Amino acid sequence: MLDRPPFLADGTAHKPARGPIHETAHVTAPATAHEMAARATARSKPEYESGTAPFRAFPADLHGRLRPFLADITAEVVGTIRTEIAEYARPMDDTYMHVVNRAVEQALAGFLERIARPESDWESVKATYQRIGKGEADEGRSLDSFQSALRLGARVAWRRVNALVDADLLPRGALAAFGEALFLHLDEMAAAATSGYKEARLHTAGELQQRRTRLIDLLTADPPVSAEAIADLAHSAQWQVPRELAVVVTDHALAPESIRPIVPPEFLARFDEQPGCIVVPDPKGPGRARAIAGALHGLRVVIGPTVPLDEGARSLRWALQALGLSRRGILPRTGVVQCADHLSTLLLFQDESLVQALVQRHLLPLDEVRPPQRERLAETLLCWLQCGHNASEVATRLAVHPQTVRYRLRQLDEIFGDRLHDLAAQFEMQLALHALALTPTAA
Repeated sequence: MLDRPPFLADGTAHKPARGPIHETAHVTAPATAHEMAARATARSKPEYESGTAPFRAFPADLHGRLRPFLADITAEVVGTIRTEIAEYARPMDDTYMHVVNRAVEQALAGFLERIARPESDWESVKATYQRIGKGEADEGRSLDSFQSALRLGARVAWRRVNALVDADLLPRGALAAFGEALFLHLDEMAAAATSGYKEARLHTAGELQQRRTRLIDLLTADPPVSAEAIADLAHSAQWQVPRELAVVVTDHALAPESIRPIVPPEFLARFDEQPGCIVVPDPKGPGRARAIAGALHGLRVVIGPTVPLDEGARSLRWALQALGLSRRGILPRTGVVQCADHLSTLLLFQDESLVQALVQRHLLPLDEVRPPQRERLAETLLCWLQCGHNASEVATRLAVHPQTVRYRLRQLDEIFGDRLHDLAAQFEMQLALHALALTPTAA
């Protein structure tokens, strides 16, 4: 039906066979995008950019000649939409179809108004379509069906106008401008609906994120809140309550939301402060660690211990402590740090004043030795304590000759005396040496 242009190659109008308006009539193809672009270039730029140029090309009485057919065209557009788009296959007395019918009426009436007065303000029609877009978003639907309805409505209107031209009820010279104006009008309605849709989605997303942020606060509260309060907020935040969770913290730039890390939807995330905080449900599930590493690649990341639902504060507390140690280089600075892999270090650095007290009490004699010999003796002593006093194994670990180890052990025996063989002192020495090995600048 769209197989011939309105004009022949020589520029004369093509005269189709006449027929009744309501019968299927030959439809002249609308202008292509290239033709529309060429016409736009030919017009003055300010006029075309105002959106009024296509409407200025019509005869002065065109809107009056079209108005008697407005009700029939509206009915045909609505009927075709109901027939061809499944989303709109509803009874005409359905509330939603009343909205559709009203939208079609306003779209066509607004189109006629622009033909009559190109400079007229049709913001009310735009507002209607913005509300339609918002309604689609509020109902959780996409705009696909609506956009299809717009295109289908434009095709029906174009077909009916062609039929009117064929019946000599409209001037043929207005046909090309009509097609351009119709599709410009269609684009602007679609843009208005999309604007309303996006605004509603952003508003909904903002409210949902606020609930999810509040849920993070509840899950990491100390003392813990009731399970009922968590369940209620989780329902409104569209989050399934797990049996266990882990809290992840990360150093990240306080960047705009558009370039913040993107985490799986089942994670609760907050990146509006430093450090970022993520609650991971059922962290022992398959692929969880990989998902965290992938989402936060390139950032310093610490995963707190897996805890029951009411102990999120503990997971957060350990993760923050480990993050501080990672920043200092005591724990790895890069990659994903699992608190569960560094429990002894976390325990040792719970109170660093106690660590310093251990160092002062048990390692002070090493101050009498000059560096770097002091560092070598401390390394040898720690390895000897860890290897159960086996000098050969110490030599293997340190990659030195066994005789060198024995020489160093004789030096240590002279420095520490009987304390070197006191089991209680050995345990505390090992803790102090381990702390020094993790913080070499403190030596």
